[in-house]
Amino acid sequence: MKRGAQSLEANLLFNLKKYMDHELYEYTITRLSSFYKRCYGEFDRRAAHTDREGQPKLIRYDKYGNDASEIWLNEGYKKTIEETYGTGIVGYLHKPMPELGRKVTYHYSYALGYVLSQVESGFYCPVTLTMATAYLVDEYADDEVKARFLPHLISTGDTELYEGAPFLTERQGGSDVGANETKAVKTNDGYRLYGEKYFASNAGACGAAAVLARMEGAPQGTKGLSLFLVPWRKDDGTLNHLSVRRLKDKLGVRAVPSAEVELTGAQAYLIGDPSKGFYYMMEALNLSRICNAIAFAGIMRRAYVEAKSYADKREAFGKKLTESPMIKETLVKMAVKQEVQTSACFEMIELFEKSAREKTATEEEKALTRLFIALLKARTAEEAIHFSHEAIEMHGGNGYIEDFVTPRLLRDSQVLTVWEGTANILGHEVLRLIRKFSVHESFTGWILSHSANSPEVMKGVKELGELLSYLKNQDDDAWQLHAKKLSSLMCDLLLTVIAKKDAESGDARKSAVAEIWNDLCWNRSVKDEKMLALKYYELITETRESVIQ
Repeated sequence: MKRGAQSLEANLLFNLKKYMDHELYEYTITRLSSFYKRCYGEFDRRAAHTDREGQPKLIRYDKYGNDASEIWLNEGYKKTIEETYGTGIVGYLHKPMPELGRKVTYHYSYALGYVLSQVESGFYCPVTLTMATAYLVDEYADDEVKARFLPHLISTGDTELYEGAPFLTERQGGSDVGANETKAVKTNDGYRLYGEKYFASNAGACGAAAVLARMEGAPQGTKGLSLFLVPWRKDDGTLNHLSVRRLKDKLGVRAVPSAEVELTGAQAYLIGDPSKGFYYMMEALNLSRICNAIAFAGIMRRAYVEAKSYADKREAFGKKLTESPMIKETLVKMAVKQEVQTSACFEMIELFEKSAREKTATEEEKALTRLFIALLKARTAEEAIHFSHEAIEMHGGNGYIEDFVTPRLLRDSQVLTVWEGTANILGHEVLRLIRKFSVHESFTGWILSHSANSPEVMKGVKELGELLSYLKNQDDDAWQLHAKKLSSLMCDLLLTVIAKKDAESGDARKSAVAEIWNDLCWNRSVKDEKMLALKYYELITETRESVIQ
């Protein structure tokens, strides 16, 4: 057993072993064990300080009255930045890891992100933004732009770090990105951008931002948007003709500075084909949506750990909370849902790896990847909020007190339902995939190929077919009205297959997880004759923090 590996949860290791080769798996365990300890130690203390007393602050003007637009970050937070990027959470996706002499897969990065988000989901946002920006530069920028900026975006301490920040949202547009008005004016030395980005996360903390803007004469809508890389500062250290109007006073994820940014002639570098800016950004958005789902899974894990730990210690009416059948049921449901959805996220990451990195995915597999991302981002968002609520309720009055982590979990989980697409936007994405790529057919084929002998799956497939048959002859209003219902049913099927696939490992606990999941998902009766939560309580909630050999 690797030293320190006992601190890692078994389900995470189960999935890493499934998708990694032996060499990368062994290295990841070593690196992840050390990172886990730092996260649940110093990172967690820094996160609490940042959330309460050390939030980012805007220094609008310098002592001479000049526009500074500087973002102050506390020293502990900056140390977390340094130590996290030093793991290669972004960098080793794009350059060889020295110890192995090769790049890592996305499973490595997302495993680190999963652990990080359990203690500091606010900072995982800048990591996500940097991942997206580095991806855009590496995939689509010309050699000159790539040589100048990529080494900084993927720094692991070997050069100055430039965190990234895609800026999409404008005041009049929001999710309607095609309404964006930021202009790109051609000059002798590139382009100058003029406009306003209304919700620019990591503003001031980033070294470079990926920005959508419309060239002169370009058509309206998303087809007229081009993608540019905008350095925050010029080579002499002065601001690159941009300013921060104000920082957003957010409900949660207070670690990340989110701002209104004005571009007043900012020097910008075109990335790729000027007619494909929106397409490029949507590619990065898929990557970010996976980060969101991973962050949700991390918050769910922390909420479960806090709830279980408190219930184990707390006594009421002369008994431990965990002696109550209602408490047992709550904890079992949390454990099962979190585990199945985390496994589903790693299945999704495997598909994304094949599509985005290996470039071996078929068009059908690419559509399935986007479908899985939309389904799991929406589902995990809902669950993270629910889990945070359950953890608070488990603590009673203490759960509502800021001395405990539970209020922060609830506040942080709320924003992730909005970032990178609301449930409504994701529902539209599912409809588009159905209409344009007939993804429902490939999805049904995938489901049946992995679980055709399951009565629960056959029941769900039949229900899905009946709903699609009904909608086939309906107008657009009917499709939109059913979009989230349709997505939820498809996600139930996806998660049921994932639970079954995990159970095929032969592990008794995984089999119990699958049995409980099927009952939770497909048994619509209020009468619980099986009482699986009580039957399997000890097995499901046992401490399993060790390497699976």
